[in-house]
Amino acid sequence: MAKKAENVIVGISIGDLNGVGAEVLLKTFEDTRMLEFCTPVIFANVKILSFIKKALGLECNLHGIDKIDQMVVGKINVLNVWKEGVNLEFGKNDDVVGSYAIKSFTAAVEALKHKQIDVLVTAPINKYNIQSEEFKFPGHTDYLDKELDGDALMLMVNDGLRVGLLTDHVPVNEVSAHLTEELIFKKLHTINKTLKQDFRVNKPKIAVLGFNPHSGDNGVIGREDEDVIKPALKKLFEEGVLVFGPFSADSFFGTGQYEKYDAVIAAYHDQGLIPFKTLSFGHGVNYTAGLSGVRTSPDHGTAYEIAGKGEADHNSFKEAVYLALDIYHNREEYREISRNPLKVREKQEEKKYS
Repeated sequence: MAKKAENVIVGISIGDLNGVGAEVLLKTFEDTRMLEFCTPVIFANVKILSFIKKALGLECNLHGIDKIDQMVVGKINVLNVWKEGVNLEFGKNDDVVGSYAIKSFTAAVEALKHKQIDVLVTAPINKYNIQSEEFKFPGHTDYLDKELDGDALMLMVNDGLRVGLLTDHVPVNEVSAHLTEELIFKKLHTINKTLKQDFRVNKPKIAVLGFNPHSGDNGVIGREDEDVIKPALKKLFEEGVLVFGPFSADSFFGTGQYEKYDAVIAAYHDQGLIPFKTLSFGHGVNYTAGLSGVRTSPDHGTAYEIAGKGEADHNSFKEAVYLALDIYHNREEYREISRNPLKVREKQEEKKYS
């Protein structure tokens, strides 16, 4: 296996084969320029991908391999995680197909853990049909949090707009019970470090949205903001974390306040993702921050309603690949600078006299 230093190995889990995942990833790598700076390794089966490619009329050459060390730089590598055929029916919710999505995903995570791939990009899954005795997780993020070092934080990214979550796949009626000072400390420290090492933000400014309408109106509409969120943010600010809020969530995005901050932290899933997807749908990326490995994903689901029709927009998947590459390089630079702080001074001097 030949690996060039500048060519990042991008592992890709195939997602739900009855959805649009295979389509958007193949469309992404139809552009051969992508292969100039990354080498994809798709965890699936080359015969199935060849069938999907032909069915959709896509033009790209697939290189089947049985071991990851057979990977070839400059080709679209497909690692045969399984050999048997799988019956596909585009647009159908199928438990058997869901089991192959998990075979692909868990194999890709193992490769990431053992540094056989540099980053992981995951195609969309159906959270319902992946459930089994062997896999009892709500989705990708929870499994990654178990398998990789660190504390996972769901972060949606579109250029300078970054929206993270204190709680993600938690029923709304249980969110309040999860909001603790310990959780807020953990998530805010994670996002602060992420902004520095993964996004090159030296002094991150972080906004936190209130849990209740109007951030509780000084306790009139719920006590969570007054009793939990505000005291926690005050302590964090005193520690040197530039965190602000809690802000009233209903007007925060509409008034453009988010543009003043490097990241926004929402209390629960829809509070953050509804405004994010309204502003960024089709171009956003789901990044699992806070872990030892880099994982990104497009901002959409399986899209059964258009699967197999060749209509899927691959921009979000392409952006997921780009973001994974950027974070990989940023982390490498951050590690180098952390090992040798003099490099920071040298770069500052270079800028000063250039």
